[in-house]
Amino acid sequence: MPSSSHTMPDRGPQHVAIIMDGNGRWAQARGRPRLFGHHAGARRVRDVVEACPRLGIKYLTVFAFSTENWKRTQVEVAGLMSLFRRYIIKETRTLRDSGVRVRFIGDRVKLDAKLIELMDTLEAETEGNDLVHLTIALNYGGRDEVARATKRLAQDVADGRLHPDDVDEETLPKYLDTHVLPDPDLVIRTSGEARISNFLLWQSAYSEYEFIDTLWPDFTAAELERLCLSYGSRDRRFGAVPA
Repeated sequence: MPSSSHTMPDRGPQHVAIIMDGNGRWAQARGRPRLFGHHAGARRVRDVVEACPRLGIKYLTVFAFSTENWKRTQVEVAGLMSLFRRYIIKETRTLRDSGVRVRFIGDRVKLDAKLIELMDTLEAETEGNDLVHLTIALNYGGRDEVARATKRLAQDVADGRLHPDDVDEETLPKYLDTHVLPDPDLVIRTSGEARISNFLLWQSAYSEYEFIDTLWPDFTAAELERLCLSYGSRDRRFGAVPA
């Protein structure tokens, strides 16, 4: 673990969201298959979660598998699904005992029954925890999330539970997968790509962004600390002018 000589500014990010990119390239640069990089990336998640309490991060959301990732090769997709199952089995006790509450967001319909069962179990095992709230986006897409939320909202209108005149920008978030979470303060994308890739589209309207060149398996708690310190020095006005 890095030195804790720095003190996080009071205005440090409470909720950090990360687009964990670059696993495949990291592996290929080492002459290894892409799945080797995904396994290295999964280990990195543990390091980052462990660093959160010291850095004042209460909520961590990571993008594990997008609705678009099904377009990858069958071998890679199958390998990723196996990795997710193994990760949950291996990490459940550690996460539970270290005070981490885990939630999954995304559409579970396309996932296999065994994986869904493991996800449900991990959520149940950690639901009493409150030190760090780890949210894993699995088969998640921002547009898909908004479409699913809108469908649920429309059903409530159709059933008379909600009046159309009462629908405003405060209403829709209550139907999103993230309805129990605050919006992210800081969104980080690794691997040098400057795109948001359909991640937390509604929630990140006023988030600060950091696009960094580091490939995800090389991302460290020290780098996260640096980004949090940088965030704390920013003047966030949410569209207003300074007083």
